Amino acid sequence: MLRLLLSVILLSGLAWPARALELVMVEQAGCAWCARWDREVAPEYPLTEEGQAAPLRRIDLHQPVPDDLVLQSRPRLTPTFVLVDDEGRELGRIEGYPGEDFFWGLLGVLLERAGWSRTEQD
Repeated sequence: MLRLLLSVILLSGLAWPARALELVMVEQAGCAWCARWDREVAPEYPLTEEGQAAPLRRIDLHQPVPDDLVLQSRPRLTPTFVLVDDEGRELGRIEGYPGEDFFWGLLGVLLERAGWSRTEQD
């Protein structure tokens, strides 16, 4: 019975809503600031409310921008973090990595501008 119910839900298209936001990280091999972000933020990012609201997607600076992304301009330095909506349109960006504390604050501003708010206050 449970299998039948799950099948009906999945086939009806009502399973899970699409994610409305995504954080695109533009990186390149040998980028020391990207490596620092990977050490300081990456392990915890998917566990945070921010990471759940805007899952991380990585792209390489030297590759063509994927067709599903509509950026205001091509990133020129790494890391660049671009917040995009469900249609891949850029909502804002953080150029460079200013350190963990500043990163979270800047990301919070981008998310709030996109209509996101925390479920819990620290």
